[in-house]
Amino acid sequence: MKNHFMAKAAAGVTALLAGIALVQAEPGKLPQVGDKSPLVTGKNQNGKTWKLADSAGKKIVLLYFYPKDDTPGCAKEACGLRDRMADLKKDKVEVIGVSFDSAESHQKFIEKHSLNFPLLADTDGKIADAYGVRVAGKNVARRVSFLIGLDGKIINVTDAPQADIHLTQMKEAIEKLTKK
Repeated sequence: MKNHFMAKAAAGVTALLAGIALVQAEPGKLPQVGDKSPLVTGKNQNGKTWKLADSAGKKIVLLYFYPKDDTPGCAKEACGLRDRMADLKKDKVEVIGVSFDSAESHQKFIEKHSLNFPLLADTDGKIADAYGVRVAGKNVARRVSFLIGLDGKIINVTDAPQADIHLTQMKEAIEKLTKK
């Protein structure tokens, strides 16, 4: 009886670990520091096309993915970036937010919180998939931020569910970069 229970428990743990690996591997590969950033294109809240390639060599880009417009953590992150925009612009940092929400949802989110940067409507998930941030089996992105240098390479990646961690780590990464 004890051996039977242990065998079932071991099989359950193995299945659980296999499931976790599948969930992590399924969305795509998350680019790492030093990797070339995928050159994505998307439409912002006003239907205007934005291309990462257009910023290459001109601006540092803070490309951040978030789960959903106007949810508490997403609003906190967006407002934190909004409040730092003067410093970010001084450091030649362009902020671009990305979620699966529609352009109309983005417009409402921007208006409600007086956001001063564009949000890309990634309704088909192509941008999220290019960066490996889609939650497996869902049309939602994990909270992941990428700081992309003038050379198009990723300088910093923050992959954590808490908005505060993103705001702190991106601020520190930008400070390091601009002090060089």
